[in-house]
Amino acid sequence: MALRENFDQKLHHLNEQLLELGNLAKEAFEKSIRALHDKDVESAIQVIDEDSYIDHLEEDINDLAILLIARESPVAIDLRRIIVALKISSELERVADYAVNISKSAIRVSDTSKHASIPSLQKMVDVASEMLSLSLKAYLDEDVVLAKKIADMDDEVDKLYGETIQKCLQMAADDKEIINTITQLTFVAKSVERIADYATNISEGVFYLVKGIRYNLNS
Repeated sequence: MALRENFDQKLHHLNEQLLELGNLAKEAFEKSIRALHDKDVESAIQVIDEDSYIDHLEEDINDLAILLIARESPVAIDLRRIIVALKISSELERVADYAVNISKSAIRVSDTSKHASIPSLQKMVDVASEMLSLSLKAYLDEDVVLAKKIADMDDEVDKLYGETIQKCLQMAADDKEIINTITQLTFVAKSVERIADYATNISEGVFYLVKGIRYNLNS
């Protein structure tokens, strides 16, 4: 019993670290978008600087997961939990990387006087942010129904991405003075689209955790 309790404690710690990583990645994403909207260079720089802690946290998760596999020889559901934690930590670290990319775009357009408003891009952000929140909840609750919902939401993001790119092309053609801003917004749109994909990948991890079968929810 003592050995099992010790393993469960380590598994619980792994889960806590993963949820911390998830919250930090989501916060980085939302902060980068606010920095873009408010032309807040200081906040954008903070997202970039804080990414190193997120990278270290992912490394800690990987180290603990590998240690658990090597020393505890987990089987069945316990092994799946560890494998899924490794997969999800990687997805969340990439979310944070794209938040850094958005922050860099925010810095590049911070000194522009013209504002380019693209409603479909803001909608993309809203949906992607909700997908991240729900994916972490689906993981915590081991909820495959919620995980499937997230995959359906990704289709909406893909549709909005297409609309956003079309709008960017139109605006760039109509006003040459905002081409730099529009270029950066296309980069931001791509980053948001990728973040939604990573949330969907987390949902795939939930399916594997619960059912022991790999599903491709991005197809």
